[in-house]
Amino acid sequence: MENEIRILCRVVDMYVCICQAVTERQVLEAARSGLRSVKALKEHLGVAADCAKCARCAHRLLRDCLECQGDAEEAHGGCTP
Repeated sequence: MENEIRILCRVVDMYVCICQAVTERQVLEAARSGLRSVKALKEHLGVAADCAKCARCAHRLLRDCLECQGDAEEAHGGCTP
């Protein structure tokens, strides 16, 4: 289980939003700092502010990290890469 959590929450530098040059790392860090929606990502990082083609990917990444955080908090006290 611990390995599965680390895989989901690993820090990667792939682009999520090309228009704003936002990476997976930035989205995951935003989720860890308390952002909980694509709207919040848009306000904080500019995700989906232009063409919005990244919105679905950003939502999925955010959801996965939030799920990972919940699992990690139950098992280990936090989501760690």
